[in-house]
Amino acid sequence: MNRFILLLSIFILSVSCAKELSKKSVINEKSLDDQVREAYLKGLESLEEGDVIFAAKKFNEVEILFPQSDLAPKSSLMAAYSYYTQDYYEDTIMELQRFLKIYPKDKNLDYAYYLLAISHYEQIVDEKKDTFSILKAKQYFEYINLTYPNTEYSIDASFKIELINDILAAKELYVGRYYIDKKKWIPAINRFKNVVNDYDTTIYVEEALYRLVEVHYLLGLKEEAKKYAKLLGYNYQSSQWYENSYAIFDETYKKRKIKKKKEKNNLVKKIKTFLNIDE
Repeated sequence: MNRFILLLSIFILSVSCAKELSKKSVINEKSLDDQVREAYLKGLESLEEGDVIFAAKKFNEVEILFPQSDLAPKSSLMAAYSYYTQDYYEDTIMELQRFLKIYPKDKNLDYAYYLLAISHYEQIVDEKKDTFSILKAKQYFEYINLTYPNTEYSIDASFKIELINDILAAKELYVGRYYIDKKKWIPAINRFKNVVNDYDTTIYVEEALYRLVEVHYLLGLKEEAKKYAKLLGYNYQSSQWYENSYAIFDETYKKRKIKKKKEKNNLVKKIKTFLNIDE
């Protein structure tokens, strides 16, 4: 009987302890939720106040406290956005790359890629600088168009790609002109061909075609020069670049044009004199 009572007492004690542990577990879990929510709200508050470093720290804290929570991926994105608001592009990019690695199936992937593209895009200076940021931005914008074609991000991505192509075409021309100055004809030709072949919707195609006429003519490749002159004339007959290319083949054209301009100026002067208009 004593043995039975002892076993019964142990059983009751065990059940009581289990209930107590369960109760403590629930309390701790609720306490953790509160901590996560508090850290997230503190991050939002700091972001609004402009303290982006502390805001990002609090958002990262959410992930550390409870990486399986629904707020974790959102907090990761908010940390990246916090850095972006103050132009900390490298920190933004690092956060976004981490986000894409940890949350590859998150519902906000389209936004993450867009912010990644924009962070590279806004580091573009001009066509004379390094093209790393330009090419990275274009790569991510093209990915957005391909993967998320029916989103608001895709609309802006298409517009940004056009601007990027203008910058890349301008860079090709800049380098091509440099090679002309150095009399490096083949590299120059290759650069101008890149503009014609890869950036045919930009405003720089006209000059690129003219430069191809100019360089081939200088090299004595007149048939090749004529080919590009015809292409220029067919597409841009009214442009100044076509007129310049025409002058390459007709040495008297420029002289006739100068003479005609002088005659026109003389006529204007005569009319002003006749009408007693002061110049």
